Amino acid sequence: MKIPVGVLGATGVVGQRFLSLLDQHPWFEPVWLAASDRSAGKTYAEAARWRLATPMPERFAAMTVSEATPKSCGARIVFAALDAAFAREIEPAFAAAGHAVISNSSALRMVEDVPLLVPECNPDHLGLIERQASFKKNGGFVVTNPNCSTIGLVLALAPLQQAFGLESVLAVTMQAVSGAGYPGVASLDILGNVVPYIGGEEEKMETEAQKILGRLTPQGIAPGGFAVSAHCNRVAVEDGHMESVSVKFKSRPSLAEVEAALRNFRGRPQELELPTAPPAPILVTNAPDRPQPRFDRDAGKGMAATVGRLRPCPILGYKFTVLSHNTLRGAAGAALLNAELLYAEGRL
Repeated sequence: MKIPVGVLGATGVVGQRFLSLLDQHPWFEPVWLAASDRSAGKTYAEAARWRLATPMPERFAAMTVSEATPKSCGARIVFAALDAAFAREIEPAFAAAGHAVISNSSALRMVEDVPLLVPECNPDHLGLIERQASFKKNGGFVVTNPNCSTIGLVLALAPLQQAFGLESVLAVTMQAVSGAGYPGVASLDILGNVVPYIGGEEEKMETEAQKILGRLTPQGIAPGGFAVSAHCNRVAVEDGHMESVSVKFKSRPSLAEVEAALRNFRGRPQELELPTAPPAPILVTNAPDRPQPRFDRDAGKGMAATVGRLRPCPILGYKFTVLSHNTLRGAAGAALLNAELLYAEGRL
C-alpha cells in the first residue's frame, strides 16, 4: 500500500511539478492538496492554471483544494512548495502538529537543526532531525532542499571535496527564467538581455554550499571550510541553470584524477536504487561545447547534473561548466528524492 502524502502550495508551478512526479510514484499517493484561501474549496482543475508541458493528471483535477492548515490535512507527510514568507510560519506549524514536512522553501534552510539535504552529498545530516526539539513531541520534523543553483554546484563539488579537499570556489551562474517562478521576469527585462542580479541568490549559494558540504558534529554542522564566491545572472533560457566554476584544491590532483572523481561519484540514493535517483548523479561530457540547456537539462530524467569543459584554470587550478534542471533536480525532484531517502532509511 502506498503512503498518503499532501502537497502544500499545490497550485503553483513547483506544486504542479510535485503532482506530475507523484502521479505514478511507486511509494507515495497524494491524498490532500492545499493552497491559498482563494483556492480553498475549489476543485484542483478550477484552482490551478496548469503550466507544465505534460497534461494535468486527471485524478488530481477533481480533488478539492483545502486550506493550508494542519487540522485539514489527512496525510502525515507533506511536500511544501510555498513562498518563503508563508513557509516561515506554516511549515513549523505542520511539523509541530506531527507532520513530516519535506520543504522546497528557503525559509528554514539555514536553521541550525534543519537538514539542508542533497542525498548524494550529505545523507548523514538527517541526524539533525533528532535535535528538532520543538517538533519532536508529536513526531514531526522539517527537511529542506537547497536553492536551485546551489544543488548543481554542490553535486559537482561533493566528489571533489571528498577526494582532494576544497580550498576556494568561484561560480558564475546563467540561470533560467523558470527559477523566478510564475509570472517571473517580465519579457521586456529578459528578452535580448542578461540581468546580473538575482536578489539573495549569491548569498544563498555561498552559505548553503558550506552547510551541505560541512560535517555533522555533536554541536551541529561544522561548515565546509572553503571559500565560495558566486556571481548570479538571469538569462533568457526556459529551464536549466548553467554555472561556470573554478576550484582550488588542498592537494594537486591531475586532470585525469579530477575527471575520474566526477565520473565515478555515486551516493546513498544510487546505493539504495531510490525511484527518483539517476543511475549516476554526475554525467561528464568531453564535447567542447557542452553542456547546453537545450540538450542536457533532462539528463537522468532531469535529476542528473552534467559537467563539461573540464580543464586547467591558470588562477585557481581547474575549471568546468555544470548544468542542472532547476525545477526538477533543483526543486520538486530534489524534495521527492529527500522523501525517498527518509522512507528508505526508516524515518517515515
